[in-house]
This record gives sequence, structure tokens and C-alpha cells, in this order.
Amino acid sequence: MRPPREFGLQRILVTGGAGFIGSHLCARLIEQGHEVLCVDNFYTGTRGNLSKLLGHERFELVRHDVTFPLYVEVDQIYNLACPASPIHYQLDPVQTTKTSVHGAINMLGLAKRLKARILQASTSEVYGDPNIHPQTEDYWGNTNPIGFRSCYDEGKRCAETLFFDYWRQHQLEIKVARIFNTYGPHMHLNDGRVVSNFIIQALLGRPITLYGEGQQTRSFCYVDDLIDGLIRLMNSPTEITGPINLGNPVELSIRELAELVIELTGSTSNIEFQPLPPDDPRQRQPDISRARTQLDWTPTVCLREGLKKTILYFEQVLRSRQHP
Repeated sequence: MRPPREFGLQRILVTGGAGFIGSHLCARLIEQGHEVLCVDNFYTGTRGNLSKLLGHERFELVRHDVTFPLYVEVDQIYNLACPASPIHYQLDPVQTTKTSVHGAINMLGLAKRLKARILQASTSEVYGDPNIHPQTEDYWGNTNPIGFRSCYDEGKRCAETLFFDYWRQHQLEIKVARIFNTYGPHMHLNDGRVVSNFIIQALLGRPITLYGEGQQTRSFCYVDDLIDGLIRLMNSPTEITGPINLGNPVELSIRELAELVIELTGSTSNIEFQPLPPDDPRQRQPDISRARTQLDWTPTVCLREGLKKTILYFEQVLRSRQHP
């Protein structure tokens, strides 16, 4: 039996806690006074992301793969474990699907045993290449179930199914967040995501690669805003299960993003066009009406300000690699 928590503080499990978003979540929860158990198999996460937390009396790090059962005692579970960039999740697509599906089954089983509240970090990729714009949570999506991105897209869709079946069948307290493009410090240097790609290319003076004509659109949310949304969702009333879109509704083209990165870095990089990869969505923009009304949440960090902070982080990373 778990001892009672005092003053609203919790013992919280974060799977994928050494990753980009997970490490920021762990730090925020520690700041709020909670105990944090961070679980990661370090497939894409790194200990470096947690350097400021290692040794903290309320922080514990465990190497573990969520495709195997985990036996711990916690009050809340944030399930973030899964590689999220195409480069990483396509390296081992079978394992990617297993992480989403088996990982969800194992974490839901743990939550059921503990009667703990559990949040699933889902993704805007469940909408596929959307036929409606912007995307609302009621939209069922337009996905390819047998394509190169399907291991991630369909894995996350199946995980959502499992969460809602556990909610209906076992009355489990669930929360499902659909995360749109997020950026900020701790992004992996070589994750293939557009923000990190552009910044690294610009800082190194390499050509900035745009796929197609760069007219596909995205909406970018700074990581601090996202973490605020995840915590608000986790601690929202029981009847608010989601799915809830979390992202920045300000839309711009990939070409506009490239030009902004060149401006902010002062780079001399040129723009280089390459063929569009298969199943690459043409548009991606969240409708966050539900998050505004149910969570009183809306992003506050503008793209220009967030990019400045992210560029500074990558400058420091590149400098440390040049001068270890």
C-alpha cells in the first residue's frame, strides 16, 4: 500500500523521461515539489537531458523498456515513451509499434493495479494527411495503415484505443493529449525534425533542405507551453479524458520557417529543394478550442522568441562538441 501523499504532492512516473519532452516534464514536476520516477531505455533519450536532476533527492532514474512490465508504486503516470521523429521510429518500425502498443498495455495495467491516473502522450500524426483544416479532436484522420510512417501513426492510434477501452471497461482515470509539432532545448541533434534540422544546417552554414516546394504548413509550440498543457490536463477534473489537442495554432509554411531561422542565426545558408517524402502531411494546424475551454490553456511563447532560445541551446551543444 502506498503511503498517503501530503499537500497534493505526488509520486509520479514519467516513461520516456530522458527524451526531449520527457526531460522538461521531469524538471517541471520536480520544481513543483513532486517525487519523480523517470523511466527510459535511452533509445533516443539521453542522461545529458537530465544532468540538472541527477542526484536530486526527489528524482530517480531507471533504465527500462516499457514493452516489458514494470512494477513500481506511483500516484500518476505520464506515458511518453516512443521515438517521435521519422528518422528514429523508422529505424526499427516493429519495435516502434511494440513501444506504442505493448507499452500502453503495460502502463495501463500498472495504472489499473495502482488505481492511478494515467496520461497518454498521443500525437497529431493520428490525423495523418488531414482532409479538414484546422484539425479538431472529432476528426478521425486520413492515415495510411501500411506506409513508412504507419508504425508511429497507427501505433499511437491503437494506444488511444486501448486507453479508452480501459476507461470504459475498467473505469480507469485516463487523459489523452494529442501533441502537435513541439520544439525547444533538448531536441536531439540528428532527429530529422524540421526545426532542429534547419537550426543545425544554418549554424554550420550548410544548405537548408526543404522538401517539395516548402509550401506545406506546420504549427510550432515551444516546449514550456506544452509542458504546462500536459500538467493542466493531468490534473483536470476526472470527466475530462480528452483527446485534447496541445499545440500552437499559429500556422506558417516550412519555407517561412527556414527564412526565419536564417534571419535569427545570421546564417549565409542557401535553401535547397528535395523531393517530398511519402505520406508527408500538407497541412498541420491544431484547433485548440477544447484546450482553451476545458484547461484554460493557450500557448504564450511566440515562435521568434522560442527559436532564439532553441538556437542558443544548439549553439552551446555544437560548441561543446568542438571543445570537449
